[in-house]
Amino acid sequence: MTIEAKTKETAVPRIRLGMVGGGAGAFIGGVHRMAARLDNRFELVAGALSSSAEKAQASGRELGLAEDRIYSSYKDMAIREARLKNGIEAVSIVTPNHVHYDAAKEFLRRGIHVICDKPLTSTLADAKKLKKAADESGALFVLTHNYTGYPMVRQAREMIANGELGDLRVVQVEYAQDWLTEAVEATGAKGAVWRTDPAQSGLGGATGDIGTHAFNLASFVTGLTLDSLAADLDSFVEGRRLDDNAHVMLRFAGGAKGMLWCSQVAP
Repeated sequence: MTIEAKTKETAVPRIRLGMVGGGAGAFIGGVHRMAARLDNRFELVAGALSSSAEKAQASGRELGLAEDRIYSSYKDMAIREARLKNGIEAVSIVTPNHVHYDAAKEFLRRGIHVICDKPLTSTLADAKKLKKAADESGALFVLTHNYTGYPMVRQAREMIANGELGDLRVVQVEYAQDWLTEAVEATGAKGAVWRTDPAQSGLGGATGDIGTHAFNLASFVTGLTLDSLAADLDSFVEGRRLDDNAHVMLRFAGGAKGMLWCSQVAP
């Protein structure tokens, strides 16, 4: 038997993956697809890549999906894939925030594992209901904060855990962008429109979009547990309904103090 033949014979079958959102022009969908290819353990076989049927079809074809595995509705996808013998085993949800809850429920109730981009949901009440749905389904639910996968982040976490930095007293974390310095949402740019709309983004603007990454990194790297916080939220662009800049003072259990700054108006 050749080495190639033996490798094929003993290879672990790849997990059949579906995706909701992440079509042409979307950002985070591409990140999830790259991550899925890193260890070659996943194979994208189905998708409801856009709420626009035309865009969903075009995006699916571009990604090489079979025509009958391209959907314009995540509900249709969940129903049909659950019935297929070779249907998806897991789904990656990479939509605007307000879709996370309903989409995740559709797949969980059919026993399909869910990989959901942050944030979990737009409200605490929905988060609790989604946890209950996940517990009852028997399927895995995984929430992704993608930066925790980076080697240098994991090295920093290990160094702190090993005591190489001593006792932590002060934690500083920043995540700054400049792409919303002007009222980009007024141009109709989809990424800006939903991120600045409370109905689609939830109550957090910059805090919900990138502040959550900053806080996740602070917690993941240090291993500290937050005790309390005080936040100063700003909306510098006139007419914007959600925060585009935030300074947050942090107090951790054990006495360490911290400062988190996130901004989407920092040129």
